[in-house]
Amino acid sequence: MTFETWLLFVAVSLVPAVSPGPGVMLAISNTLRFGRNATLASAAGNAAGLVVIGFAVAFGFGALMATSALAFTVLKIIGAAYLIYIGFKIWRDKSSFNTLDAGDSARKSYSALFLQAFFVSVTNPKAILVITALFPQFMARSGVHLDQTLILSLTYAALCYANHAAIAFAGNSLRRFLTSPNRLTFVRRVTGGLFMGFGAALAASSR
Repeated sequence: MTFETWLLFVAVSLVPAVSPGPGVMLAISNTLRFGRNATLASAAGNAAGLVVIGFAVAFGFGALMATSALAFTVLKIIGAAYLIYIGFKIWRDKSSFNTLDAGDSARKSYSALFLQAFFVSVTNPKAILVITALFPQFMARSGVHLDQTLILSLTYAALCYANHAAIAFAGNSLRRFLTSPNRLTFVRRVTGGLFMGFGAALAASSR
């Protein structure tokens, strides 16, 4: 892969990397609930999930998802149920977006945040299909090329991580906005509703 080809891949990947979706909403939620470092941990989980998807696509899983109705349906139901579960918890938990001191981020371990974001990432069939459509355009047509897969996967994951990190570092401004109890309730319900909406949309989606 030439440097020019890689730059083109970066340019093409920017829009899907920063587009709102479950991963971005999870980053915003974790920033408000647990703080900057916790969000960076969840961003790493999201990025790791994208790398796994990249390699899975290279080894044919993306083609299976694109052609097998059963595989797509099973994965989308799992992903949809998990997103609705997260949204319901946020909607019901009145302490979800209470502004916290830095030490309070230990209320949820970094490993738990990492795994939660990883699971959201790898169970999103739309992310799989985006990568399935995008990666082959920049790879050699013959065989599985691990070096190209690694470069593309790490690049796309890094772009998504940078987007989530920017959200994390904007956390202080977001948290100042939530000094009002009414704003807290509004943001909690909007965020929970969006997660449940993403889950419902995913459940209703088709290939």
